[in-house]
Amino acid sequence: MRVLVAEDEQVLAELVATGLRRAGFAVDTVYTGDAALAYLGLHDYDVVVLDRDLPRVHGDEVARELVASAARTRILMLTAASSMEDRVEGLDLGADDYLGKPFEFPELVSRVRALRRRSARPVPPLLERQGVRLDTVRRTTERDGRELDLSPKEFSVLQILLEADGAPVSAEELLERAWDAHADPFTGAVRVCMSKLRSKLGEPALIRTVQGVGYAL
Repeated sequence: MRVLVAEDEQVLAELVATGLRRAGFAVDTVYTGDAALAYLGLHDYDVVVLDRDLPRVHGDEVARELVASAARTRILMLTAASSMEDRVEGLDLGADDYLGKPFEFPELVSRVRALRRRSARPVPPLLERQGVRLDTVRRTTERDGRELDLSPKEFSVLQILLEADGAPVSAEELLERAWDAHADPFTGAVRVCMSKLRSKLGEPALIRTVQGVGYAL
């Protein structure tokens, strides 16, 4: 759900980030290797899309440090060098997948989704609870057979609540997993999103507020 794009070509980085956001991911972008390491140390990412030729700290070193930290973040390495030797070297560094430039964007999205499914928090293709059915592959939702028209953010929040299987989820965890690093924790973004989600789910109400803890479905 949360992706870091580390790419020194800023236009490409923002294009990739925009496309991934439209696919339902929360995305942060950085343009140097030292910034990538700083963000990876601060936030719990599912996947990092890592350009191999980053300035300041090389992408290879970013991969080495991430693997050494035993983080659950999966690495999709990007590079303009796409020979077999380059792919093998990248994978030997600890990358989980490898994509040569130029690439087709649908393939990038598909690979990111595949890596997300292999992360330490496995997500079943179908999540169901109290009449709510969420398809993580087709990205569709319904309640009691009625299709729900959710925004990407609402979909992500509902998925997190369903994954919790009835346990409460704090607003802080929702911000960490469903929003990017620019989200202001004091704006009430979670509260506003939750209000819209509750409205779309309809009656009887399914999402309850657990006072002082968070939200539960």
